Amino acid sequence: MAGVGPVPKDPSQRRRRNADPAAGAVLPTTGPEGPTPALPGGHDYDSRTLAWYETWRSSPQAAMFLATDWQRLHMLAQLVEQYWAEPKKELLSEIRLNEAAIGGTAADRARLRWTVAEPDEGPRGRRASSLSKGAANRRDRVLRVVDGQAEG
Repeated sequence: MAGVGPVPKDPSQRRRRNADPAAGAVLPTTGPEGPTPALPGGHDYDSRTLAWYETWRSSPQAAMFLATDWQRLHMLAQLVEQYWAEPKKELLSEIRLNEAAIGGTAADRARLRWTVAEPDEGPRGRRASSLSKGAANRRDRVLRVVDGQAEG
């Protein structure tokens, strides 16, 4: 006797019918195009804090920042300064949480649906993607050997 319930649907016909409600963004590799705000009172900060701020200021994520994001970064600079003066786990945790909110790591950017665009040209006029081509070819060769499809 057959089971109870409707006949199962054909798995080859499955597809997602609801569209992703949040569209992603492609961030420019070179960071923001226009001017970005300087760190208020920057002359009072440790050089490591200034370097941290400059990294964020020129990052691809900064191209998406609004005034409120810059304000958050300015407040966060004070915590970074405190951390350099006296490193504490609690300060580092708060810094990490705030950086996550503005796309600090690859996982954070994936959660925000942000991707960084590929640069058009590398430092010597080659496409930047061609710089990693050797690594990809090596992976292919390794995979071919493992799969038993080595070509000689």
